[in-house]
Amino acid sequence: MSLLIKSLPFISFRSSRTLSSLFLIKPTTIKTLSKNTNNNNINNAASVAAFSVSASAETANAAVTTASSNPSLPPLKESLNWVSRTRLCGELTPDDVGKRVTLCGWVALHRVHGGLTFLNLRDHTGIVQVTTLPEDFPEAHSTANNLRLEYVVAVEGVVRSRPSEAVNENMKTGFIEVAAEHVQVLNAVRSKLPFLVTTADDAKDFVKEEIRLRYRCLDLRRQQMNHNILLRHKVVKLIRRYLEDVHGFVEIETPVLSRSTPEGARDYLVPSRVQVLQISPGTFYALPQSPQLFKQMLMVSGFDKYYQIARCFRDEDLRADRQPEFTQLDMELAFTPLDDMLRLNEDLIRKIFLEIKDVQLPNPFPRLTYAEAMSRYGSDRPDTRFSLQLNDVSDLFLESPFRVFSDSLKSGGIIKVLCVPSGAKTYSNTALKKGDIYNEAIKSGAKGLPFLKVLDAGSVEGIPALVSSLGPSNKEQLLIRCSAGPGDLILFAVGHPASVNKTLDRLRMFVAHELGLIDTVSSDQPSNVYGYWSAGVADIFIFFFLHDIQSKHSILWITDFPMFEWNDSEQRLEALHHPFTAPNPEDMDDLSSARALAYDMVYNGVEIGGGSLRIYKREVQQKVLEIVGISPEQAETKFGYLLEALDMGAPPHGSTSQPENKLLNIHLNMFHQLARIPSGMLSPSQRQQPLSVSSQGLHQRWIPSSYKNYHYRPNSFTSVVCQTSTLAGPVFTVLNMFEIIELFLHALGSTFR
Repeated sequence: MSLLIKSLPFISFRSSRTLSSLFLIKPTTIKTLSKNTNNNNINNAASVAAFSVSASAETANAAVTTASSNPSLPPLKESLNWVSRTRLCGELTPDDVGKRVTLCGWVALHRVHGGLTFLNLRDHTGIVQVTTLPEDFPEAHSTANNLRLEYVVAVEGVVRSRPSEAVNENMKTGFIEVAAEHVQVLNAVRSKLPFLVTTADDAKDFVKEEIRLRYRCLDLRRQQMNHNILLRHKVVKLIRRYLEDVHGFVEIETPVLSRSTPEGARDYLVPSRVQVLQISPGTFYALPQSPQLFKQMLMVSGFDKYYQIARCFRDEDLRADRQPEFTQLDMELAFTPLDDMLRLNEDLIRKIFLEIKDVQLPNPFPRLTYAEAMSRYGSDRPDTRFSLQLNDVSDLFLESPFRVFSDSLKSGGIIKVLCVPSGAKTYSNTALKKGDIYNEAIKSGAKGLPFLKVLDAGSVEGIPALVSSLGPSNKEQLLIRCSAGPGDLILFAVGHPASVNKTLDRLRMFVAHELGLIDTVSSDQPSNVYGYWSAGVADIFIFFFLHDIQSKHSILWITDFPMFEWNDSEQRLEALHHPFTAPNPEDMDDLSSARALAYDMVYNGVEIGGGSLRIYKREVQQKVLEIVGISPEQAETKFGYLLEALDMGAPPHGSTSQPENKLLNIHLNMFHQLARIPSGMLSPSQRQQPLSVSSQGLHQRWIPSSYKNYHYRPNSFTSVVCQTSTLAGPVFTVLNMFEIIELFLHALGSTFR
């Protein structure tokens, strides 16, 4: 079968033809054949005889190529050397004066002064100055003179103290230097450098992100990047030690190739030649969005505390907070109630912030229910570093003559307001009617931006129809409910609760940034900040650790999420988190409106992690799957192994992941500061971009070629089509008749032996 698929460009079997007619082979062009009688295979060195066969008996010409032997290559002039270094550049101290050392690294700086050649040698630990002695060691001096930046060299010499006037206190090794006796070039730089590695961190003009990504190997040599990667390593190491040594977690790897599961995003699908042959065409593996089901099965297996720094994949449209692949700290615990789950995560986050940045987070973290968060802030990930809150004023406009408000209330809408302190002086009427703040409301989906300004005498001005609709009593109650005083601005949103919250949440954040109400990071950031964040297990924290953070740290839990939300496009309920989240025991009578035992951790308005307690009984799990539109048959096909495990003594268990892949929509440059080798649209690296696959690779996996006229019916008994691009037309090499019969029987669902 494998020989057939590899060598058969195009075969078509049709049910309208008889079996005997399928094997009518008409030679068109026959050239010399050479057959190996021992193994019954066609000799590759011989010419190939081509025949044409199809249902319509069409013919085509065979293309025959002959391989020629390669001419002998000239001998290499370069050799490979592995030098044994004795010390590292950044670890030399004045205590090493007089010692002979061998150093290896890159030339970071090269200069000639007073007949001497000086160079700074850099490795992963730092930089040390190397000087030459032209009279004592002329060969080393000559070699050093010819060096260029980023040459890879080995230097052997003696450590000595610098002259007092040459001491550089800004360098860790600024009190010493190495007098070179032997200099060996291990590798030269033969291409023009796109940017200077050593001075890139201090340059006034930041290197463009496209250039940094294109030459990522150079970018990672920079001291700042080296520091970032090592800092990430330190955070991951801390997490591992804390979970394993303090709490007894066990790290267990879960499969990467698995089944596709409905977890909110599209899966990356992976075709497999082996599975196509053994199961059926059209079958695919999926890369995991998370180890969701595997870790639940580990709980059934009796592993009490599991964790994994897992690689996750989601085939989503790229945007500021998404990257095709990311890492997350994944944990699952058995016999752990919700409060204990939250406490464990709080302790971990507090330890990381304290040990890495010396920041003390609150104990315990504040908590808000989903309903409270949406009511006060219009968002389930509120930034509570500033106190602007929303107020529902629907009851004040029930009988309002302002038709825009009253009609919306009658149709089930709501009216909420955001009071902006001193906003009346900050935003002119023009800005509120067609300026930036108005445009923000329109971008959120609002049809307009009703507003009122509170004047010094307690009167209001704004949209005339709205002002005239307010009676003295309603106006007074509105100002009291909003805590509005002279000079304040009241912004309105009216309509469906979801759209109202979305509008006011966006306006709340916009106003807070405009008025400087948010504590922000230091401003020494590159101005060009586009990119894609690779949210990893440590990246969430490192962003804050790399920069000075002003005063406030707002961190809290959001709990009691709804189990389901309505999908308008598909006209059905779908899981707000995922269909394996346990419902609140108090809401078991009506699961469709139940609250979920789910929780999200929010830091400064960014969701940095979350999880849920899991369903551990089969009947509850099947009911939840039915609510989201998965029939019992579909559930058995997709999740039969999980449902079976739940019937074998699954313990109560819960999960959390830190963090999710949503972070820092503003400071996107940090993705490039932390990602090792970024993937996706912004990565020019040839190893990270998708690559077209040969037609042979495609047809081995029964995937049609997009650039050929291809007829593919993997589930049809009446047609089997294979194709390659190496030969044009319906041409295939001579095959054993048994192989043709094997393909035919395979199309009928049989296996030829």
